[in-house]
Amino acid sequence: MNREWLRASRRTGIATLSLLLFSCRAFAAGPQATPSIFAPASTPATDISHLAYFVLSVVAGIFVVVGGLITYAVIRFRDRDPNDKREPAQIYGSNQIELAWTVIPILIVVVLFLTTARMIFAIQDAPKPPSALSVTVVGHQFWWEFRYPKLGIVTANELHVPLSNHEQPRPTYLKLLSADVVHSFWVPQLAGKTDVIPNHSNLTWIDPQQPGLYVGQCAQFCGVEHAKMLLRVYVDTPEQFAAWVKNEQKPGVQDPAVAEGRRIFETEACMNCHTIRGTAATGRFGPDLTHLMSRDTIASGAVPLNRQTLRQWIEEPDSMKPGVLMPAMKLSDQQLDQLTDYLMTLK
Repeated sequence: MNREWLRASRRTGIATLSLLLFSCRAFAAGPQATPSIFAPASTPATDISHLAYFVLSVVAGIFVVVGGLITYAVIRFRDRDPNDKREPAQIYGSNQIELAWTVIPILIVVVLFLTTARMIFAIQDAPKPPSALSVTVVGHQFWWEFRYPKLGIVTANELHVPLSNHEQPRPTYLKLLSADVVHSFWVPQLAGKTDVIPNHSNLTWIDPQQPGLYVGQCAQFCGVEHAKMLLRVYVDTPEQFAAWVKNEQKPGVQDPAVAEGRRIFETEACMNCHTIRGTAATGRFGPDLTHLMSRDTIASGAVPLNRQTLRQWIEEPDSMKPGVLMPAMKLSDQQLDQLTDYLMTLK
């Protein structure tokens, strides 16, 4: 019985270690298609990763010591003679042993607490350099609004930030606000989770050091469509970021060929919720659509953006994102086509 238990424990341990090593290799450094805590690409995420590995090493040491003692006890004191009814040596009342299993856990907890507190304060108290980019993040049910106050840009769900490196540091400081309920802003490869709370602002910062796409989402249950409140962070080179800013600062393109679609947008309920700069549409309840087609997704990252998905989203958003607060527009097929054609010009 004891030998079978030992074999099973050994197999389980080997399988667990193999899975951990495979996971670490699978999430090598660099942008990932899915959120990963194993490939930090920003100073806050790197600090959190180092802390996590330190804690893991401590608990792994505890596991090895405890597991070794259990294994030793099972082998050394296994039942060899069924007729031997003697009691094992009793250690109740041993001051040395009781002090050891009291003091050692206290020391471990104190070390972990101090290390964690030091890391948290180091991130929170990092000085903001003059070159930093400021972005206001507003959480809505169920999408993200990004405002660049100094650049005059408002966009949604897809955050563009410049690359930051040691030679040219340009971190991005995020002021987090909520328009309704509690949300949580989390991009695992760039920073830890930060709550987004109504009537209260929180701050966090990132300094991505590798260009590419980093994905995250709301990490606090905020309603029926919480799971599809995704976000995408595009880390651009300085040239790419400058080009993106220049395009975003332009008013919406008004193509005469799609004038009927624009008329539908401005005469139906669309303009009450959405903004298109350069038009009469100044709604703030829904995302800013001035450069809608410069984005890769709609529905807060849940659906790829193309003509077909855009038309379906206007016709019946609940079919893509059940529980979404955007109502179905109840337009005719011709009106849907004309409105979709107009929105497709907003690049």
